[in-house]
Amino acid sequence: MKRAARTLILTLAAIPLALVIFVLSPSGVRLPATSGAEPPAVAPAAAPAPPAAASPSISAEPRLVLTPKPGPAPSVNGARIFGVRPGSPFLFTISATGERPIVYGAAGLPQGLTLDPSSGQIRGSIASPGTFLVTLTAANRLGQDSRPFKIVCGDTLALTPHMGWNSWYVWENHVTDAIMRAAADAMVACGMIDHGYQYVNIDDCWAVRPDSKDPSLLGAARDARGMVNANGRFPDMKALTDYIHAKGLKAGIYTSPGPTTCAGHVGAWQHEKLDADRFVEWGYDFLKYDWCSYSDVAKDKSLEELQKPYRLMSGILAAEPRDVVLNLCQYGMGRVWEWGAAVGGNSWRTAGDLGGSFEGIPAALFRDGFDVYSANELHRYGGPGHWNDPDYLLLGYLSDWKGGTAPSPLTPNEQYTHVSLWALVAAPLIFSGDITRLDDFTLGLLTNDDVIAVDQDPLGRPGRRAAKAGDLEVWVRDLEDGSKAVGLFNRGERLAPVTATWPEIGVAGPQQVRDLWRRKDLDPCDGAFTAYVARHGVVLIRLAPAAGRLLH
Repeated sequence: MKRAARTLILTLAAIPLALVIFVLSPSGVRLPATSGAEPPAVAPAAAPAPPAAASPSISAEPRLVLTPKPGPAPSVNGARIFGVRPGSPFLFTISATGERPIVYGAAGLPQGLTLDPSSGQIRGSIASPGTFLVTLTAANRLGQDSRPFKIVCGDTLALTPHMGWNSWYVWENHVTDAIMRAAADAMVACGMIDHGYQYVNIDDCWAVRPDSKDPSLLGAARDARGMVNANGRFPDMKALTDYIHAKGLKAGIYTSPGPTTCAGHVGAWQHEKLDADRFVEWGYDFLKYDWCSYSDVAKDKSLEELQKPYRLMSGILAAEPRDVVLNLCQYGMGRVWEWGAAVGGNSWRTAGDLGGSFEGIPAALFRDGFDVYSANELHRYGGPGHWNDPDYLLLGYLSDWKGGTAPSPLTPNEQYTHVSLWALVAAPLIFSGDITRLDDFTLGLLTNDDVIAVDQDPLGRPGRRAAKAGDLEVWVRDLEDGSKAVGLFNRGERLAPVTATWPEIGVAGPQQVRDLWRRKDLDPCDGAFTAYVARHGVVLIRLAPAAGRLLH
């Protein structure tokens, strides 16, 4: 039976019926009902006119938690594929939600790897290249869940976009050893590790700053061998990474190819090999390499000079005995997306700092997230091992750049838009708010497994903008199982209907529909899908042929 095109009214709208539930009418149209009321047995056959939009102020938008809390039964989550080089230390933690205790399993592990069934941590090393098909399991008193997992031992790291936390946008130049340990603790305690997050990354300000008046930032910049030292806020870097690794997480660090970092701390200029050796000695797994003062030493602004420091560092890291994911941070100069992979980058920043100005974050979200990406067709350049990086997830409490912290200036709708777009374009999901102060709303944004599954899809094909009509946009991403993730965005100032037609997004015939944020299957529809989307909001769905089955 052919269904009518589907219409939704998004609950994120700042409207009188701000808290609504949805009821399916016989015509296939979704209708709002008062929050908390029981759905009628038969809904009206015709949809009412959409509610008028209220004033687009932050306070008018409810912070609705759309992501359901994980249930007590076990569920295996996170990436379905993982890359490692032969002989490198291997660390992967099986991500699973459910009532504890959980017993983890991993059938088919290659020789050299072992699993701790109580923690889910897989450790060891693989001697030779190869592809290994593994089945991950998680079991508790309520049952067992499993999923396939592919380990690819070869030359390519970061087969899915990085997931983790970075210190910059909340702690900036105040970061310390204690803060990094607390972040690792929080990543486990709040459950982010159970959804695939793994990196705990220090940004700038861990190295010595020679001109500082703060004694905690002083000291010998380098040891007798010329290897970089940490400042007094980081008394033992190896102990810090050991602490992070013991929790099943990975550790990231930051420097610049220039003489100094952006905050004036010692950079890697003329010490690149020594600094890479030091990072490996300390046990780091990720390097953010920030252009900063390299402009002072580059001969000119030629493409060769833009590439030179990154090509040098990637070559050094390739010869190290430890896998270190390399993030190129140079703000999109020289159309880095066209050559970032060729110089060894696992990801590259596509624009300036999303949070360079606290008040400017909302404008930057649409400018650097939507416009830079679509204007340059960045979907053509990302893929397994090399990802477009539009900067971090700026949610929760952030630095206000005035010495304190404040809630993200993004409205609730904009925060859903932020995470939805990042998932559609296969961007790294690196959260940079205060991980120790997560409320249910922010945690729901970060830990929706349906949304994360889009970001981490093994096919690794970034999404693209499929249609634009004024302030209304439709984005689509092809997924490994043949389904498609579709985002319907409203960049305008009022509630508006957004339609995704089948020819625009490349599907045909009846489609199963899943509301990804609510993690809820809807009835099939055909021809088009329409949603009323609030100011700066999004509806994020997944479509698959009606005869098929969606991967949840």
